[in-house]
Amino acid sequence: MRDRIVAFGDVIDDIVAVPSGPIRDDTDTPSAIRFTPGGSAANTATWLASLGSPVDFVGTVGAADVARHAAAMPGVTTHLEGHPVLTTGTIVVIVEGQRRSMLTERGANAAFNPAAVSDELLSHAKVLHFTGHALLNAVGAPGIVDVIARARAAGVAVSVSPGSAGFIADYGVDRFRAALAGATIIFPSLDEGRLLTGLDEPLAVASALAADFEIVVLTLGAAGVLVNGELVAASRVVVTDPTGAGDAFCAGFLHEWVRSGSLHASATAGTRVAARAVGAIGGRPA
Repeated sequence: MRDRIVAFGDVIDDIVAVPSGPIRDDTDTPSAIRFTPGGSAANTATWLASLGSPVDFVGTVGAADVARHAAAMPGVTTHLEGHPVLTTGTIVVIVEGQRRSMLTERGANAAFNPAAVSDELLSHAKVLHFTGHALLNAVGAPGIVDVIARARAAGVAVSVSPGSAGFIADYGVDRFRAALAGATIIFPSLDEGRLLTGLDEPLAVASALAADFEIVVLTLGAAGVLVNGELVAASRVVVTDPTGAGDAFCAGFLHEWVRSGSLHASATAGTRVAARAVGAIGGRPA
């Protein structure tokens, strides 16, 4: 039975700052600051490996960082291209409670070509996973359309995490939905779902997305998860840093779904892994 998961997309150097209180203008604010590897797709791949899933990751970093980022993804079979000119992407994440501000430089991620996800990799995969930011690649939306089509032709399910509402708004809702046509599973937050559908109520949002995707996993924060219309409760946790929680949720969901096919069990597993993620600074397993 196929059980490998192939993830592709962003790999990032994160600088995560958690201020001790409100940020004060023009003076010091004591903070916890960590330099951690990140990138939504790379985070999901690393969480998957920590859960025991066989997983490949395909992405692009600065040439000097290939070995470092491969080592930062233990258990993942990495296929990293080193760009000779562009540096590894970087995000400065400022955490304020359960909200974050992110300052992003895509760096070498902008040079990624989805054609790097080879037919050979797909021939061993059960699922192909990526995030919406992968649309900002070297060949644009046609590269994503092509890799989705090749995956589905090979019998591989395709899952996508949209990325962020801000990104979708900047890219354009209609363009975004057209590029993802053919994907099997979508993991939007409620804000992303509202933007993608123009609707407000969670069940209405999920129902509208179900016209395009076989499995709709709408995350509602502390209110839980709607998976094909069924509400699954979220785990109650103290949030230290929400960075990577969605990536961890996707990993927990896909890990269970590949094995059992149960949407309820998969959503429950996703909430448990996300609860682990928010308890520590950074988007990867401790």
